Amino acid sequence: MELRHLRYFVEVASERNFTRAAEKLGIGQPPLSQQIKSLERELGVELFRRTAHGAELTGAGEAFLIEAQRVLGGAQRAAQAAQRAARGETGRLRIGFTGSAAFNPVVPALIQRFKSRYPTVDLTLEEANTPALLQRLLDDEIDAVFFRPGTTLPEHVQTHRFADEPMKIVLPSTHPLAAKKRLPLTALADEPFVLVPGPAGVTLHDEIVRACGEAGFSPHLAQPAPQVSSVINLVAAGLGVSIVPAAIAQVQVKGVRYVDVQGAKMRARLALGWREGDASATLGNLVGLL
Repeated sequence: MELRHLRYFVEVASERNFTRAAEKLGIGQPPLSQQIKSLERELGVELFRRTAHGAELTGAGEAFLIEAQRVLGGAQRAAQAAQRAARGETGRLRIGFTGSAAFNPVVPALIQRFKSRYPTVDLTLEEANTPALLQRLLDDEIDAVFFRPGTTLPEHVQTHRFADEPMKIVLPSTHPLAAKKRLPLTALADEPFVLVPGPAGVTLHDEIVRACGEAGFSPHLAQPAPQVSSVINLVAAGLGVSIVPAAIAQVQVKGVRYVDVQGAKMRARLALGWREGDASATLGNLVGLL
């Protein structure tokens, strides 16, 4: 028994006439009659009672019709499910992001657009530092990552770079320099720093160390922080000063002041990365929204 046999049967049952059913199916009436007879022989029952005006369902035919429609409906749903999955409209997408990347408006905007466009995709989010995210990406534990790339991009990872982000100095609000609108990095030469140390924050850490080195000093790490987002609270507690991506300034914690960097060319890089050759349709849809 094949699905076409069920479709033929359901069409004849709907039309109550072999000739009209054959016309709708696009086949000849004799072949249709032969297919129905073959089905009846296989089942060992009579499905139709032939009449002068067409055909009527027997009791066995009425019972068979209910199940035949259910099977055909299930086959159609299975086909539609496969087609939706192939289009990336279902399935899952695992996205990782760094603590500082989450504050850049392009990250929540892209995630929101994806969720709005593909609401039936199972979307999971995970926060970690850049090295951990890249390793989990290469280990196929995450599908895409928003990360802070260094001057060289990681191997086997395709990337889309977003616009570089300026940096800001973060000071305790009680600091003598907190009233300034902008400061050169040299003003921080003797200050204790609160930083995410390498390798946990390797890309931002290196950018800060590089810029301070060009300004003629090495920042003194007084207090390490597990994530960039926690730097702000540690600065508010008076444990030191820091430098963060400008988007972090939307974190309005009592006791801190954000000050522009004067002179130094400091930029926080941001990218979306995914494994080379990943043919996932859901990932393709995310990249397509870029």
